[in-house]
Amino acid sequence: MNNRLKKKFNKRIKKPLNQRKKKYLKKWKKFKKSQTIRNMYRRVFGLVGKLPKKENIIVFESFLGKQYSCNPRAVYEELKQQDRSFTYYWSIDHRYRHYFEKHGVRTIHRFSLRWFIVMMRAKYWVFNSRLPKWIPKPVDTVYLQTWHGTPLKKLALDMEEVHMPGTTTEMYKRNFVAEAGRWSYLVAPNEYSAQIFERAFDFDQTMLKTGYPRNDYLFHYKKEDIDIVKERLGVPEGKKVILYAPTWRDNEYHFIGKYKFNVQIDMERMKEELGDEYFLIFRLHYLIADHLDLRGWEDFAVDASRYEDIRDLYIVSDLLITDYSSVMFDYGVLQRPMIFYVYDIDSYRDSLRGFYFDFENEAPGPLVKTTESLVGEIKHADTIRSRYAEPIRHFEDSFHALEDGNAAKRVVETVFPED
Repeated sequence: MNNRLKKKFNKRIKKPLNQRKKKYLKKWKKFKKSQTIRNMYRRVFGLVGKLPKKENIIVFESFLGKQYSCNPRAVYEELKQQDRSFTYYWSIDHRYRHYFEKHGVRTIHRFSLRWFIVMMRAKYWVFNSRLPKWIPKPVDTVYLQTWHGTPLKKLALDMEEVHMPGTTTEMYKRNFVAEAGRWSYLVAPNEYSAQIFERAFDFDQTMLKTGYPRNDYLFHYKKEDIDIVKERLGVPEGKKVILYAPTWRDNEYHFIGKYKFNVQIDMERMKEELGDEYFLIFRLHYLIADHLDLRGWEDFAVDASRYEDIRDLYIVSDLLITDYSSVMFDYGVLQRPMIFYVYDIDSYRDSLRGFYFDFENEAPGPLVKTTESLVGEIKHADTIRSRYAEPIRHFEDSFHALEDGNAAKRVVETVFPED
């Protein structure tokens, strides 16, 4: 058989084999996520969880195992700095392993057999988002829930209607309260959040009013940190940086847990008006599955949605554009100008979530709905903090009273006391 015939024959054989392999893999993945498997996990690991705890094991997870970031990172690094005698594990989504490898942290793949065993034997869990309800929490496990933001939009029991896929309003609230009932400690960045968390989560355990550990970095970063991040992102020398970090919309999704986001900005206009002076960094929410196509805009914009920790994007930016995202409360610590691009505020406020305070009158910066207005505010960004001095003062007094660069120390002192 000549080479040409061999290739043709092999191609015909491999194709059905590959198709069958994909079919079986698809079935296996579906089976692994089935209720049968979940019930089995609950029973088996419920038994494992009754074994004596290993007092020195702590498991950390940030944003469903996708990031080495946020409050869990800050707590972990504070413990490491104190040279405490713990064994640390990071729970990770295996697709994001490379983010963790460069930090030299010990990892376990989320939902693997080893993960369940370590989770059930660990004395401490430190997470910033909810765990699936079918994962049992042993009675003796100390669960530190750091959460991941000061709320503007309504949460859990405060929501009138839930528009997320795969759930109903009643089911969502019931599951949320059940999860919050497992938390031993909950971190609050300010008194405002503590009151909302207590009510919206029906939380009756220990509230830690400490400020946010993740914001400690904003008090301690150095100029060389800025230079490193700018080089990593390819920010042109001499350009000012705009960070655009919008939140997700409950009713815009591909399927459960995977949300859409359509950029409602005229990029051509933005580049034409601002390209000589500014460089734009996009940072989509971690629940958004879409990847931005910025081909043709490389000299003006970069997609940093998969960048491991948004704190680096804060320190390199001269200006924040957001909407209803809690990034406003963290970025505000830096006392830099913010613009709120709220093209859908009427539907978001009245139909999707609703707000905890009068955002339209109390926002610490201008609210705009069009690219034209957005460009105009960016051109006058240096006057925003003076033009909005009163709402900014109220904003900072309300949300930053506990922020002083030592929140992680306060959390560690309470949850992990030294003998």
